Amino acid sequence: MNAMPMRQDCKYFESRTYPSGDTVRKCDLDLAPEAPWRCPDDCPKFERRLADVNWSHGSLVTPPTPTEPESLGDDDSIAALLDAAEDVVNAAGPGIRAEVEAERDEKSRGRGLRRFLRRRGKE
Repeated sequence: MNAMPMRQDCKYFESRTYPSGDTVRKCDLDLAPEAPWRCPDDCPKFERRLADVNWSHGSLVTPPTPTEPESLGDDDSIAALLDAAEDVVNAAGPGIRAEVEAERDEKSRGRGLRRFLRRRGKE
């Protein structure tokens, strides 16, 4: 089987290196379930990158692709695992957001009451 490597010349390919040295190589449309190693052979959304407008480029090039695991491409288990992990994160998101908003509301209510009581004591 002749697999298509990640298309670094695609408009939707993104590579980002963090200060820790970790690098993320991905498809911004989430259409490459075997990223960072492969793009789908006949990706319907592939568009050649024409220009990098308003981007800030460092002096380094995109790091080399990590070594491909032997099991890659044998079945759909990688895509299924990543989809399941994404579902877990997406399911947790609304609950976490509600908790953060409740904490913010509680803090802002407490500040308003303290201000009111301080003003009232000055009279």
